[in-house]
Amino acid sequence: MGKPPLIILAGPTAAGKTALSISLAKAIGGEIISADSMQVYRHMDIGSAKVAQREMEGVPHYLIDVLEPTEAFNVVVFQQMAKKALEQIYRHGNIPIVAGGTGFYIQALLYDIDFKENLGEGRIRKELTLLAEEKGGEYLHQLLMQVDQESAAAIHKSNLKRVIRALEYYRQTGEKISVHNEKERQKSSPYDFLYYVVNMERSQLYGRIDARVDQMVKDGLVEEVRELMAMGCHRGMVSMQGLGYKEILSYLAGECTLEEAVRTLKRDTRHFAKRQLTWFKRERDVRWLNLTDFGGDRAQMLAHMVSQVQARYPIGCRDSVYPGGQKD
Repeated sequence: MGKPPLIILAGPTAAGKTALSISLAKAIGGEIISADSMQVYRHMDIGSAKVAQREMEGVPHYLIDVLEPTEAFNVVVFQQMAKKALEQIYRHGNIPIVAGGTGFYIQALLYDIDFKENLGEGRIRKELTLLAEEKGGEYLHQLLMQVDQESAAAIHKSNLKRVIRALEYYRQTGEKISVHNEKERQKSSPYDFLYYVVNMERSQLYGRIDARVDQMVKDGLVEEVRELMAMGCHRGMVSMQGLGYKEILSYLAGECTLEEAVRTLKRDTRHFAKRQLTWFKRERDVRWLNLTDFGGDRAQMLAHMVSQVQARYPIGCRDSVYPGGQKD
C-alpha cells in the first residue's frame, strides 16, 4: 500500500494562499487544513485575516475557530489536531491540502516530528525559569552556548521559552536538542506529498501587506481587540502575542498612538514575511510558485498546480476557475 497523498500550499503572509487553496480544493476534490497559528482562535477574525464562511465556497476547512483565545496553541497541539483532520479527509476519499504560513507546523506534520522537548512542566524547567528570573535570559542563553552551540546560534536570546526547552532537553537526555531535531528533519515523510510555496516580487508583497493592515484597521481591528480585552484576554496569553494583536494592545494601553501601532504592525509583518521565506527556502522538495513565472496570472498558476496534482494522484480532478482575492 502506497503512502497517502498530501498537498502543502505555503508561503509568506498576504501572498494569496487562501483563495488559491480554495480554488485548488474545488478543482481536485480537496479539503483544507489550516496551518495558521492564529486562525485557530474564535473571536479573532480581523487580525488573523481569517477566511470567512462565504469565502470557503463549500470547501471543508479544519483547525479554524476551534479554540478559545484563553487556550494555548503550539506545534504539538497542531500536530495532534491536524492528524485527526487528515484521518477524516482520507475517510471522505479526498485529498488534504495543508494551507498556511507557519513553516514549523507544516514541517512537524509532514515529517511526523517527535517533540520530546515539549513534554511536561518538570522540575528542571521550573528551576531554569527561576534562574532566568534571577539572572536574566541572556545568562541562560550563555549556558546553552556552553552545551549546544548549534541551538544557541539558532535560538535568539530573547526567545526564553525555546532556550529553556533546549537546556531542559539536554539535562534530561544528555543529547543536544540540535542533534535530536536534525535527526527528526532527516526522516522521510509518511506522505506522498507535493509541497508548494507561493511567492512574488518583494515590493509587491510588501505593498499587499501594507494594504491589508490598512484594511484591517478599517474593518475594526481596534474594536476586535477591545472586545477580546473585555473577555479577559491580555498580552500574557499566547493568542494575544500574534501580529495585529500585541500592537493594538500597546495602543489601547496608551503606550503609543494608533498611527505608531499601525506603522509597527506593517514593519513587523514585513519582517515576518521575510523570515517565512527564509524558512521555506531551507525546506526539502519545495516547488516554488513565483507569480512572475506565470506572467502575474494566478489562473495559470492554478492550472499548473492542477496538472501536476492530476499527474501525481490521478483521481478525477475537476476544472475550476481561480476567483482571485486578497486573503492569505
